[in-house]
Formats: sequence, structure tokens, C-alpha cells
Amino acid sequence: MKLYYAPGACSLATRISLHEAGLAAKFERVDLKTKATESGANYVAINPKGSVPMLVLDDGQAVTENVAILTLVADLEPVFEPGNPLGRIRLIEMLSYLSTELHAAFRPLWHGGSEVEKLQASYAVAGRLDLLAGQVRELYLFGPRFTVADAYLFVMLRWAIRAGIRPPIELLGYYERVESRPSVRRALKEEGLSVDHPLPQTPLPMAS
Repeated sequence: MKLYYAPGACSLATRISLHEAGLAAKFERVDLKTKATESGANYVAINPKGSVPMLVLDDGQAVTENVAILTLVADLEPVFEPGNPLGRIRLIEMLSYLSTELHAAFRPLWHGGSEVEKLQASYAVAGRLDLLAGQVRELYLFGPRFTVADAYLFVMLRWAIRAGIRPPIELLGYYERVESRPSVRRALKEEGLSVDHPLPQTPLPMAS
């Protein structure tokens, strides 16, 4: 397999999950501004969407979109699925929420939103993290079993911390537990990312 990625992007969740599953893969970096890969290829010619991640399977088939890729990795390594009768459905449910609600809420922070839009986005992210804090059971989102959804949420917690959004107290311990996993530390090191990211000490300003 081969993963096209950008350092610190949502593709980091796939890298973590591949390492957790013990699945061998090659990794090729993509410059999301120039759309060039580290080998000099035109990434848009490879993936017309121009976004990461993209996972190319051993038979040459390509899969895009985080929810699809992470579901595929979970299918390849069933230990990732929550241990209950609706496990796969609950996992897809969580991945869908992370993608369509939490991930999407970050966009104004990255893509030239006004100061008002950025503040609104920060509150939106914080609100969704508050909801997710109530979903953490025992160690992870689905209890003691680490899943691909935890890899995805961890990446977005890094984004929130970088944006100065302090996660709920329940998610601070969760963040540290996930960050301490060998697969996570390996993935961060491979992408040249810091292992111990400082947590902001000041809350968001009061809403007017």
C-alpha cells in the first residue's frame, strides 16, 4: 500500500492507524499548495481531488476520503471495531460525525476567514469537543479498545490546541493517552511533528 499525505493533515490519522494495525505501507508527501509530490509528480494527475489522504492498495485501486480510508483499515484489522453487535455501524457513525461536524468546523480557521468567522469557528470546534468529551468511555471513544476514530480525533485535538482552543478537561487526559501510544509517537516522528504539544492555558474570549 501507499499513502499520500501532508504532515499534520488528517492523513496523519491514516498513518497512525496503519501502524496500529501493523500494515506495511509506503508514504509519499504532498505539497498541498503546489500539488506536487516529493517525487516530483503532479498530484492532481494522480488524485483529481487534490486532497489527502489517498491510499493506493496493492492491486492499484485508490481510496480517498478519511471516512472511507479509515473504515477500510478497520475492515483489514477487525480489532479496531468496537466490541458490540453494532460495532461497525457505531464506528462509521463516529467517523462521519468527526468528518462532517468537527473537521468541517475548522475550515474558517485555515482558509482566510474573517476574525468574526474565526471566532465563530473556534466556538463551533469547542462545542463539538464538549460533546465528544461525553463520548469517551474508560480510555477511548469506545472503551478500552483503541480505534481508527481515536486516531482521527487525536489529529483534530492537535489542530484545536494549535489554534488556541483548550479542549475539555476530559479530553486532555485522553489526548495524552493517545499521544503516548507507540504508533502515534512513531507517526509524529515520521512526519517531523512535535510529540509533546503545549496546551493553551487561556480559554476562549467570552462570546458577546
